[in-house]
Amino acid sequence: MLNRTLPGIQNLKHVVVLMMENRSFDHMLGALHAQYPQIDGLIGHETNPDTTGVPITVAPDAEYQSQLDPDPDHHFPAVDLQIFGGVTTAQNPNRTANMQGFVKSYYNQQYNVTHSHKILNYFTPQKLPVLATLATEFATFNRWFSSIPGPTLCNRAFAHYGTSFGQVSMDVFYWNKQYKSIYERLVANGHSTRLYYFDEASSSLEVVNLLQNQPALFGTFEDFLDACSRNRLPEYSFIEPNYTDHEDPNGRGELVASDQHPDHDVRAGEQFIASVYNAVRNNPKLWPNTAILIVYDEHGGIYDHVPPPSCTPDGFVAQPTATGTPDPFHFDRLGVRVPAILISPWIARGTVINDVFEHASIPATITEYLIGDYIERSPREIAANTFLGYLNQNIMRSDNDCPRFKND
Repeated sequence: MLNRTLPGIQNLKHVVVLMMENRSFDHMLGALHAQYPQIDGLIGHETNPDTTGVPITVAPDAEYQSQLDPDPDHHFPAVDLQIFGGVTTAQNPNRTANMQGFVKSYYNQQYNVTHSHKILNYFTPQKLPVLATLATEFATFNRWFSSIPGPTLCNRAFAHYGTSFGQVSMDVFYWNKQYKSIYERLVANGHSTRLYYFDEASSSLEVVNLLQNQPALFGTFEDFLDACSRNRLPEYSFIEPNYTDHEDPNGRGELVASDQHPDHDVRAGEQFIASVYNAVRNNPKLWPNTAILIVYDEHGGIYDHVPPPSCTPDGFVAQPTATGTPDPFHFDRLGVRVPAILISPWIARGTVINDVFEHASIPATITEYLIGDYIERSPREIAANTFLGYLNQNIMRSDNDCPRFKND
């Protein structure tokens, strides 16, 4: 239950969620463990066997671009291999997650043993100054997992609906919804909300199919920036990055994909994260009453060392024809861990959160904060932890005590 006597909650007026693409926790934030041991990252001795049986050690050699090409496989069968190391239920009905199949899985993309080792590379904090600064200046989630061991669309559905309605693939499935999206709930209860996609040329299948009958709930990233500058930010905002390299429809040259999906340039994503943060941080009327969550939809096939835990089933079952494995999936375990950072001047510097979270925590949190009791939700969402209670400082941090990034 949210403690509404907390000063940070009493001052809160806006929640912003930015969901990036396809990077694992260890890949992006794992190196922070060396300086901040409370962050559950990499020691540097973690290994995965390659297809020849040689143990390969993680390495701080991740590159911004051109390294994870072809794109690592992150569909359900590949993620099953990554998590269980290739052990099937036929071999061991009581198999346990060992996170030992990432190199084997990446080998299947190109059949190149040497190239497959690159899936274990990770970034140093110096290479990711924006993400690393935000993670250490505010709150890092040690245990935020993707909602299912599968790809983008079904994972993002959990952020919007608290379920994927039994889907584990990239199929379009937003029809005949049993549960209402968080946006529909908010509108029905008199609250303001907006889903900001980058622009029409970069809108995802998710945007095309989500809330087709409510176009007023959508806006571009320029609309988000404008809303911030005019103090017109809705109570809940969800932001999508630019998914493609393409010409700017407004004639300002080429726009570079900023979603950080392999093999897009990670630096463009760093700049985009900074631009979202700056839009709120640099407005003294927004900063004291806004919380920002930066999270990634799924791990993108990239190595993480923490086995995903079990979870409350959401009432659906994906059959083997859908999973591409010999077994049905009962939505009773989470996907691979992803980076997640909570930002607010009401959060103490260096906060590390160890409770388990997943994408159903997003609609669960917004529902708890803005609506309260709401019965028609998936069992998964009802069971999900909520995160606004971490705005728990009695005194707001001073303006000089919170970082700023230069605008490019």
